[in-house]
Amino acid sequence: MTFASFSDSRTSISRLSAVRVPPTVALSFAVIAIVVAWALAPELFTGHSPIVGVPAEKLLSPNASHWFGTDHLGRDLYTRVVYGTASSVTSALIAVTIAAVAGGFMGLLAGFLGGWVDILLARLVDVLLAIPNFLLAVIVVTAIGFDTTNAAIATGVSAVAVFARVMRSEVIKTRRATFVEAAFLMGGSRWHILLRHVLPNASRSVLPLAVLQFGLSILVIASLAFLGYGDPPPASDWGLLISIGKDYLKWPWLVYAPAFVTIATVLSVNRISRWLRKTD
Repeated sequence: MTFASFSDSRTSISRLSAVRVPPTVALSFAVIAIVVAWALAPELFTGHSPIVGVPAEKLLSPNASHWFGTDHLGRDLYTRVVYGTASSVTSALIAVTIAAVAGGFMGLLAGFLGGWVDILLARLVDVLLAIPNFLLAVIVVTAIGFDTTNAAIATGVSAVAVFARVMRSEVIKTRRATFVEAAFLMGGSRWHILLRHVLPNASRSVLPLAVLQFGLSILVIASLAFLGYGDPPPASDWGLLISIGKDYLKWPWLVYAPAFVTIATVLSVNRISRWLRKTD
């Protein structure tokens, strides 16, 4: 790491520590903390089974025993939502990882090498951007099969172009920096400069985008599950719970409980992403 990049990192950390966290951001972090806890240890938050129900207690409205009510099979809906969190969060992480790694690599090569590599990858990114993200995700998941993991892969593929374009822009800007030109003049190889100087500095803007894409991925994967492209019942993915609940609109909590959790999670992630962009 060069002195310039080390100084930039220290400046960013100091600026981040000096920024006051707004109440809405603190609330968003609290929501995400709850969601992560649900995903890691769902058994700590509920004593009911997400699969086995009590027929005598079917379609109960929310109460002290069943916070979100029960479904048509007598299963506790809150438990179903909690246990479905792991699938939803893991799928979103898979999607973001695929998009960030593949898109970041494409943008890194295009921005640093330039020439025909830049032209070729730029045309590929233009083709991907010309297709709506959700439509591209549907096409990919239809081609590789219906389950939640494939839906996550499809969601990640649909977001590759966004990361590629952002990374390319940051690499071009970083490549023109004084410390990069100095590294070239000192005899550094192109790959050494790319990995040691350009990549760490150019990737800073990818973090807010990755956080934003995490929320979008949850929404896309839930939409795919709602349409039947995810795991079948008795899985409890959030989108699948909403899809099942829509057949019982006389008991609206079957829809609004998982929908509220999904919306609250996505909005919290988006708020954190906006805050990270401002503090960058």
